[in-house]
Amino acid sequence: MNSNRNANRRRLNVNGNYSLDNNNGYVFGMAPAAKTPTMPKPYKHLYQNVCSLGTIILAWKKARKGKTKRPDVIEFEKNLKQNLFDLQFELKSQTYKPMPLTTFPIRDPKTRLISKSSFRDRIIHHVLINVIGPLFEKSFIYDSCANQKGKGNLFALKRFDQFIKKVSRNGIKNSLIHPNHVKGHILKADIKHYFQEVDHEVLMKTIRRKISDEKTLWLIKKIVKPNSERRERENNFGEKGMPLGNLTSQFFANVYLNELDYFIKHTLKAKFYVRYVDDFIILHNSKEQLEIWKKRIQEFLIENLKLELHKDKSHIAPLARGIDFVGFRKFYYVRLLRRRNLRKMLSKVKCYSNGKVSKEQILSSFQGWNAYAKHANAHRLRQSVLKEIYSQGKLIQPF
Repeated sequence: MNSNRNANRRRLNVNGNYSLDNNNGYVFGMAPAAKTPTMPKPYKHLYQNVCSLGTIILAWKKARKGKTKRPDVIEFEKNLKQNLFDLQFELKSQTYKPMPLTTFPIRDPKTRLISKSSFRDRIIHHVLINVIGPLFEKSFIYDSCANQKGKGNLFALKRFDQFIKKVSRNGIKNSLIHPNHVKGHILKADIKHYFQEVDHEVLMKTIRRKISDEKTLWLIKKIVKPNSERRERENNFGEKGMPLGNLTSQFFANVYLNELDYFIKHTLKAKFYVRYVDDFIILHNSKEQLEIWKKRIQEFLIENLKLELHKDKSHIAPLARGIDFVGFRKFYYVRLLRRRNLRKMLSKVKCYSNGKVSKEQILSSFQGWNAYAKHANAHRLRQSVLKEIYSQGKLIQPF
């Protein structure tokens, strides 16, 4: 009886995976042949979604979020219905033209030129990203951390924490003197003048591999370099640069460097790699291996993306020395604020004491800074900054 039951079990077990269910694609212990990897076909017929009034209304809601009291938003919404219909008509007829950018410098701490688009153009930016964003983001690597939902600088810092534990073997030390002297090395790299050097021809080639809808590509070209009538006539997109500050620039920055991400992860096979915009880190036990990778990354950037590493900001260091990344100085056991971040907050406190900043402004600035600073080992420092604000005699201390 038992032998018959075993015989039946062996006869039924023809799929070779110890299951009595044969309806799973496996026959007689043999898996089906693996499919040959193929490049996905480019997406077509996207532009009708771009021109949809529902897409435009959703984009308007996103563009106005947290900015309802700004003059340009108020002005646009005085005739909201007509303005939204006008945008839809311009998209459908392909007569849309971005307005001139407003450019101004900021110092944080180095001087950068920020380009601000008009509110109507920011709506169009959200329209485009709402449609094409998901198509690209699903191909981004997990450790591309900037400008994506659920990610950001704290996500990048979390991944750094995980990787430093793996590379150092959970904190195996090179020294008995200091607990942060752990084994391992890190390549910290920065791409030189990234937003100014993005090559339009390379960017458009990358985008065309994913999108073949010519009308959508027309809109992308309009946004990447606004007010470019001469280049539009010549059909020449070999120029460089993206306006720093636009939502679309942040998105295309990820699209452009996704090529680098794949090179590092799949060609170099670096396991412990994190990128935040144009800053990235690679951790490894061997300094020599990181030197080899650094050289190959530089060659890849020059040959394929027409970029290069910043010589002064790209270096290899022991993990024991700590590293500046996404606004913090990170050691194995300790996470510190960067000095320039503290100086910036203290300068605002000084402006408040001189009457240049209002009570509401200084409290708003402190709340934002404190939300960031609480992720560092800086409790006493945060308390001292708060005490400095209230010591000016203009506010009642809340304790």
